Amino acid sequence: MSSATPAKPISAIAATLAGACAIGLIAAIALHSHWPQPVRDWAVRSLGGAPLAATVSADDAAADHGHADEHAHDHHADAGANSLALSEQARRSIGITEGDVALSTFRRTITVPGMVVERRGRSRFAISAPMTGILTRILVTEGEAVAADQPLFEIRLTHEELVQAQADLLRSTAEVDVVRREIARLQGIGPEGLIATKTILERKYELQKLEAVLLAQRQTLLLHGLSEQQVDTIVDTRTLLATLTVRAPSPAAQDGGSGTLVVQELAVERGQHVTAGDPLATLVDHATLLIEGEAFEQDLAQITAAAAAGTPITAITEAKAGPGRQVEGLTISYVADRIAADSRTLHFYVALPNEVLGEPRVEDGRRFLTWRHKPGQRMQLEVPVEEWHERIVLPAEAVAQDGVENYVFRVNGDHFDREPVHVEHRDPRWVVLANDGTLFPGDRIAMSAAQQLQLAIKNQSGGAIDPHAGHNH
Repeated sequence: MSSATPAKPISAIAATLAGACAIGLIAAIALHSHWPQPVRDWAVRSLGGAPLAATVSADDAAADHGHADEHAHDHHADAGANSLALSEQARRSIGITEGDVALSTFRRTITVPGMVVERRGRSRFAISAPMTGILTRILVTEGEAVAADQPLFEIRLTHEELVQAQADLLRSTAEVDVVRREIARLQGIGPEGLIATKTILERKYELQKLEAVLLAQRQTLLLHGLSEQQVDTIVDTRTLLATLTVRAPSPAAQDGGSGTLVVQELAVERGQHVTAGDPLATLVDHATLLIEGEAFEQDLAQITAAAAAGTPITAITEAKAGPGRQVEGLTISYVADRIAADSRTLHFYVALPNEVLGEPRVEDGRRFLTWRHKPGQRMQLEVPVEEWHERIVLPAEAVAQDGVENYVFRVNGDHFDREPVHVEHRDPRWVVLANDGTLFPGDRIAMSAAQQLQLAIKNQSGGAIDPHAGHNH
């Protein structure tokens, strides 16, 4: 047993030495440049090694992998500098919208400030007391919408002249009735000749005079503020009118108004004594208003030309947050014939159709309206002065600015690719791009939030690490 134990280590050592010699021999054969390559490969295979060509190919593949990896990093770095992927949540957060590029005609405009004003002599109606009396009833409230001829006030008459005019009317009416009955009696007495024809003619002449007086007295009462119906009531009932109803202006008195009047101000109280001519209320008709624009002297020629040609202009309401509401298709009604001495501006006026917001509110049977446009409201007027045809016109939010460069973002699947563009004109609402082949009709781009996309790409590029960092080639 003792003599057999050392035999195992000796064989192991021998095997190790043989393997080392084989490795060395393989290396020597592989590196022996004087032998032909096929001979060297045969010798290496005979000793159980791998051919030199396979080893070199593996090294070359590793080197190629390093170069490919480097090029891939360069490609991703270039693509990331001009492309951005957004999640659905990010799209909704910035409110991004998409749209197709199209060619159109752009009208370059000048923008001037304006203010909504009433139409002088058309929008306001002053209601005055037609005669002296005591105000017994006020039938409307401030802010209420009233119709034409609607009752507004009731006055108990104390006007001495009106009372006398009514009495004279009743007296003349009675005298006319008496003369008419007398003529009828004379004509029915008998054959002609029994009553002198002269007497009948005298009565007819007298009737004509009384009817003329009666007509004049009726007109006097109408001038005092009574209506035809009220005068007829006095004649039919043979009683004096004790109260007078003051009504809203009739359609004829409104002179082409809309018929929608609103009580803007009440100037009296119940029980108040009023005399003829005292103001009772102010009614307004705001169905049509004016925008008073203020243009500088250098814009005089352009404003005058737009007024003469009837060029449609756009009014924009001022808003603290977001774009204001646009009213398009307006025209200049007239231009002032002088320049204001204090501000050195030219006033011009644009007709502004108004509209009621929602349904009228009804309270205790009274209607209350809310007009969209109100006097004193500030607006901006855009007056076209030049037309550019076959241009790409985009909203201002669709074009981002970065120094002297301008960019749009083309939709590419779930990415947005940044494209530099040539801007020919920019105003607060629109950007005009040159039709130079950068974009084509039908291209889909981001129509809003372009500035946010530009900031995101800058942050993405600025925060990128060296593409070769962390790789050893």
